[in-house]
Amino acid sequence: MITATPRSAAPPHALVTPASRARTARRDEAAALAALSCPFVRSGALRERPVSLYAAQAADFLVLEGPDGTLDGCVGLRAYPAAPGEGGSVGVVYNFCVAEHRQGSGAGAGLLRAVLATARARSLSALFTATTGGGGLFLRYGFTPTSARLAPRPWAESLDPRRNARVLVRSW
Repeated sequence: MITATPRSAAPPHALVTPASRARTARRDEAAALAALSCPFVRSGALRERPVSLYAAQAADFLVLEGPDGTLDGCVGLRAYPAAPGEGGSVGVVYNFCVAEHRQGSGAGAGLLRAVLATARARSLSALFTATTGGGGLFLRYGFTPTSARLAPRPWAESLDPRRNARVLVRSW
């Protein structure tokens, strides 16, 4: 799963407005999730997913809703059980995108903070992600480069080696 960083990243201290707090996506927002992701799919930053997959995995997504009710950003978080003999469960951050008009506003940082808080609340011991971009936002929030071999096997096996994505991890 590939993630995309905003065109211009806001400083880590930038705040998302209270009107745009992250919340869990609803199944009926699958088409909106796909539409929000579409520009990133066209650019090659994200893999295309059918609307039916967004519907089936809606509970994985945190979204930012704009004042007009449209989705301004989304990010998926999928938990995986620990490998035998290893510590707690881990998570994968995927399909991270922010609408163009919200890029640079702190929306991406707000979504990432929400994902980190959700992962801690679920007692996940680490988060993995993959990016075809520089990953600057992830790096500013404590992610470091790692090997796909250390990531959850089903997710690591789903990575397309032709995309040359960087795998990052954040543990705590």
